[in-house]
Amino acid sequence: MLPLFCDVMNARSSSITSYRNFVVFYRTLRLATTAVVNGRLYSTEKQPEEAAAAGAEQNAATQEVERLTKELAESKDKYMRALADGENMRTRLNKQISDAKIFAIQSFCKDLLEVADTLGHAIKAVPKDKLGDNTDLKSLYEGLTMTRASLLQVFKRHGLEAVDPINQKFDPNLHEALFQKEDKTVEANTVVEVTKLGYKLHERCVRPALVGVSKC
Repeated sequence: MLPLFCDVMNARSSSITSYRNFVVFYRTLRLATTAVVNGRLYSTEKQPEEAAAAGAEQNAATQEVERLTKELAESKDKYMRALADGENMRTRLNKQISDAKIFAIQSFCKDLLEVADTLGHAIKAVPKDKLGDNTDLKSLYEGLTMTRASLLQVFKRHGLEAVDPINQKFDPNLHEALFQKEDKTVEANTVVEVTKLGYKLHERCVRPALVGVSKC
């Protein structure tokens, strides 16, 4: 019985050894028939096809990233332009609204300027040498003077101011030349006479001063 038992054990040990050798051989064969492509294992039997597919997939992904990056940059540029356009439009609208409020009385002011001119002419027409002898004339003169002064104060309160350019350099934006006059005491194109005052409303000329300028 003992020899038979030994034969059986030897046969079993031989089978186990053969199985282990087969496992080692199989693993070695598997390692020999695989390859690493782009960090992934591919069978060497299918390496060309799978490697090509992986490369195409990577190229497609790269192109998609580039496309999305370009679209993002374009969208950001359009967004920034839209913001700038909106801000510019808001600034223009605010200025237009502000100007509309400031210069809404421009036409009304022009009409009142004629009243101020009339009062000025009336004051100049009063003979100053007779004011002491005629109480009524003096009262009239003082009333006209006070009325004109009050009117000019109202003008100033609303941003309307008189422009008296005497002895200033002629400015076509603020003055209107009616004639030229010989005057050797001043430089050429200097305002030497003012026949009608000009007016500005918040630095905008609403009526140019009518002037005479010196000749060259």
